Amino acid sequence: MSRREHAVLIEFGKEGERMLHTDLLPRDTAVRLIDENGDRVSDEQYALPDPEVLLAAYRGLVEGRRLNDQASALVRQGRLAVYPSSHGQEACQVGAAMVLSAQDWLFPTYRDSVALIARGVAPAEAMVLLKGDWHSGYDVRAHHVAPQATPLATQLLHAVGFAHAAKHRSEDTVVLALCGDGATSEGDFHEAMNFAAVFHVPVVFFVQNNEFAISVPLSRQTAAPSLAHKAIGYGMPGQRVDGNDVAAVLAVLGEAVDRARAGGGPSLVEAHTYRMQAHTNADDDTRYRERDEVQAWVARDPLRRLRAHLTATGALDEETEERFARGADEIADEMRTALNTDADLDPEDLFRFVTSTRSPQLEEQWRLLRGEIERSQLADASGPSNGESR
Repeated sequence: MSRREHAVLIEFGKEGERMLHTDLLPRDTAVRLIDENGDRVSDEQYALPDPEVLLAAYRGLVEGRRLNDQASALVRQGRLAVYPSSHGQEACQVGAAMVLSAQDWLFPTYRDSVALIARGVAPAEAMVLLKGDWHSGYDVRAHHVAPQATPLATQLLHAVGFAHAAKHRSEDTVVLALCGDGATSEGDFHEAMNFAAVFHVPVVFFVQNNEFAISVPLSRQTAAPSLAHKAIGYGMPGQRVDGNDVAAVLAVLGEAVDRARAGGGPSLVEAHTYRMQAHTNADDDTRYRERDEVQAWVARDPLRRLRAHLTATGALDEETEERFARGADEIADEMRTALNTDADLDPEDLFRFVTSTRSPQLEEQWRLLRGEIERSQLADASGPSNGESR
């Protein structure tokens, strides 16, 4: 008898209700519906999304790639302090946004700017954190997108708590929590998974396994057959998906979201993808991986794959391709224009929103900073001293 055929009994809920699961284990290989050449791959469990859905996904991929390129350029121009590019991971980003309904919530990481924008956040607002102006530059309630999290895995606990509250309120809400492979080594990941499973909350954990947590390869993160295999230890189903195949991402994530909405509890989905560029602009990835390895993933590019499929099936023509490209350029232009405008910042904002009532310590820090600012302004107003000219 194989491991997959073993029945696993798990308990959940206050009543100790028992459910029988025979398929908690993920597949031995990642789910794929479109291969690197754009050819369809048949699958008994997952159906290929409709052409209209795939065409919308392709538009999202084109826009996401253009945004990644534009943001990287803005870093070089000094308009962004840092940018963690998701170049090569756009299928995960777009898929995550597309499987959610309007009332659902997305809990992103610092690398998920494309997912934010695909969810409806304005590009300029999505970049405020990375510019260094605010922790979050968008209205989280308007978009149902939590603030981007810079610490690893902290957003997973927030996502589970949010889903738990939604369940208590009998709300039709599913929470999609994103993280990377490195986050699975954090204690917060364990706590979030365990709480979600025990309390049977409507949350989907989506791990974008891009092979490198900053500079640490996956082999130094886990000895498990895959990250999706971790799910069974918590009593929830896990699944693996080709993260560069947006059709498969939509199908697998969509099933997990539907399952959570129907009361089936949490799931873990691992997307196998690759970080084509450095961790951020401050990272030198040549120190820990070979160029040949990076080049090997070029042929698996999610845009190239879906473009080939849609072109072969007649769903994508040159006119539509050009229209998508123009739209992506307009979005990039809007973001560039907004970020080339200097923000009017109030230094007191550093202290104004820490607590509802400012503590004496914070008040003292603000007085010290205000004094330095006033002295600097007086020095500038008095002009050059000691006979020096400007």
